[in-house]
Amino acid sequence: MNRIAIVIFCALALSGCLPMAMFAGAGQGYGGLSQSAGTFVTGKNVNATCLSPKLRLAIWEFEGYFGKKIIMSSGYRDPAHNASVGGVDNSFHVKCMAADFYIPGIAKERLIAFAARLNLVGGLGCYPGRSFIHVDVRDRPQGYARPVTFSGC
Repeated sequence: MNRIAIVIFCALALSGCLPMAMFAGAGQGYGGLSQSAGTFVTGKNVNATCLSPKLRLAIWEFEGYFGKKIIMSSGYRDPAHNASVGGVDNSFHVKCMAADFYIPGIAKERLIAFAARLNLVGGLGCYPGRSFIHVDVRDRPQGYARPVTFSGC
């Protein structure tokens, strides 16, 4: 029975069914950070427990491609928290469909370029002067081949 389980695991791993993010490392730049639902976060008030499956998959794509874990500076926000940080009423953060993050040692421009190519990304915010990018998994408007972009992209 153990041999069957090992064969199935190896077949899944080799077929690409396991997200490459499982093999992403942490390393330098992660010391002293908290975690929420297995995601590195910048503080205790950052909530990564409520992320839609599509957003989690998009994050895994970033982690797998760059070989490092993301650090989330904003994930799910309840309406009160969203209002206190100046978020818009219909924020995708409130819907568990958005995350603001960076990856230590990876230039923000590379994250932006990857996000622009990733079909899972529906919205992309770049925020000049900030180290993180905003990614959400809204549906792209009909005819859009790239994410809806805002704030400096």
